[in-house]
Amino acid sequence: MEIASSFGTTSQALGSGSTQQSDYQTFLNMLTVQMRNQDPLNPMNSTDFAVQLATFSGVEQQNYTNQLLSAMLNQTGLADLGAWVGMEARIYGGVWYEGNPVELTPDPALGADEVTLIVRDSDGSIVESRSLDPQSLSYTWDGMDADGNPLPDGTYTFEIESKSDGETIDTQPVAAYVPIMEARYEGGATMLVLPGNLWVDSASVTGLRRPV
Repeated sequence: MEIASSFGTTSQALGSGSTQQSDYQTFLNMLTVQMRNQDPLNPMNSTDFAVQLATFSGVEQQNYTNQLLSAMLNQTGLADLGAWVGMEARIYGGVWYEGNPVELTPDPALGADEVTLIVRDSDGSIVESRSLDPQSLSYTWDGMDADGNPLPDGTYTFEIESKSDGETIDTQPVAAYVPIMEARYEGGATMLVLPGNLWVDSASVTGLRRPV
């Protein structure tokens, strides 16, 4: 029995789709049989054994690497991940504030004649509120409180309260444009990493634009 022929058979099994673990176990089993049945007066050269084992391990590792790359590329493509980075995503929910203005996209209720922007901190407490133009569809929040003092760094959420003739007719969350720092595949989904190490599923993004 020649180990070279055994190795060739095992290599074909790798290409045919057998699992790597079973291929490796098959190789070891064949190697054990060969060693048990070798001529004791002419044993297998230890150098040949080491070369054949190293060669098989190399083929196995290359096969695993190819499978891993194929799996990554088949999800949506590595190039697609890079396309997210550097863009600004329109999202609902918390945004990280650390001194830079936040671009908001309020959407007042139809017929509202009074609109108030409400800002909440990470605990849900209202830290600031201000009047907005009922016709405004964009607003830059400067991060200041009612006294003109900058609010501390942290995560903030926004909502608008729409009124008509003094009565509240609608209260809705406000979306913000946030820069995308990184994109990753996690659990089969494309996750976006935002400032403050906030993560959102790309499926929740309602708009995308280049930085303005």
